[in-house]
Amino acid sequence: MAKRVKATINPDVLAWARTSASYSRSAAAEKLGIDEDIVAAWEAGSDQPSISQLRRLATLYKRPLAVLYLPERPLTFQSMHDFRRLPESGSRPYSPELAFEIRLAQQRRELALELAEEDSDEEFPAFALNTTLDAAVEDVGRQVRDALSVNFDIQSKWRDTGAAFIAWRTRIEELGVLVFQTTRVESSEASGFAYWAPKLPLIAVNRKDAMGRRLFSLLHELAHLMIHQSGVSDLDDGRRQVSDQRVEVFCNKVAAAALMPKLQFLSQPTIGNAPSGRREWSDEDIATLAKTFSVSREAVVRRLLTLERTTDAFYRQKRTHYLQEYAAMQARKRQQENKKPIPRNMPLETVSSVGRPLIRLLLSQYHARRLSLSEVSGFLGVKVRHLPRIEDRLAR
Repeated sequence: MAKRVKATINPDVLAWARTSASYSRSAAAEKLGIDEDIVAAWEAGSDQPSISQLRRLATLYKRPLAVLYLPERPLTFQSMHDFRRLPESGSRPYSPELAFEIRLAQQRRELALELAEEDSDEEFPAFALNTTLDAAVEDVGRQVRDALSVNFDIQSKWRDTGAAFIAWRTRIEELGVLVFQTTRVESSEASGFAYWAPKLPLIAVNRKDAMGRRLFSLLHELAHLMIHQSGVSDLDDGRRQVSDQRVEVFCNKVAAAALMPKLQFLSQPTIGNAPSGRREWSDEDIATLAKTFSVSREAVVRRLLTLERTTDAFYRQKRTHYLQEYAAMQARKRQQENKKPIPRNMPLETVSSVGRPLIRLLLSQYHARRLSLSEVSGFLGVKVRHLPRIEDRLAR
């Protein structure tokens, strides 16, 4: 039997690839179907993986094979502060899926900057919105609406949270922000993250969340950029570090103030005509306000709580109900898909996840003959045959 050829690699690069992908040694070994001691030996340099084993490692860690042959570990991207709730016990590391989505978003940003430098017709504006944690949130909400040219007349014409999300996203992208949607992260792990940079900062929201929650997360992460703070967030209440709690409460309040301005919100007939001191609201009342501002029902109830128009108990009761309702809907959807899988619409998914600015840049480089079709499809992670329909969708 021929002796297996070993891969000549730097063991430190192998350890970096594993940890940067958020895999423990035991988890990596389990995925590979080998003993943990073998992984430890590779990373200690006392043994080396075979070429085929190295390919499997590259696939598991979601790195090009060539990266694992680097003589030393590459520079890492900007770290993300974790603003999520603290777990009851132990640490709360990023899952491999979340670590990959963060890395992918940062790589896409680097790609966009590189392509923009080569395209004289495409220049991203410097991100100019800024504020501080000491600012009045209602004023910051107005600042956001003014910068995005959103007024009540415009907002009231959006049919639902889906149309509103697209409209808010487009306006935020026009400020020089990349907006992505993650597809691999569970809703229970993170609602989104923000990456601050003076030029071309980015926002990512979780595509597995309900549309109304994604919309709120979009504005929440925009508030993170305004205070020049990168980080991973969830929108749920819970125990956090004191400094983190201050940031997350601020960003939640800014998002609510931008989506539902105080004066316009309180002047709605549903609230204005209600008896003085009313603290509980019917499902019809809540739905009316949600439709008026194109937001989720949970966002409405939370806004009522912030403006002292309801109680914490009522908010938590309704929030629990909405979460249960969404979980039941998702369960029914999975059952239907198991019975008859719904064909994926790759052009729609790609534009939704990657965003129009980066796709426009890639297609512009193709038409200028600086990129091939295969390179564009590789950057987008889709087959070449989908590109014409992706370009058609951009034109809408």
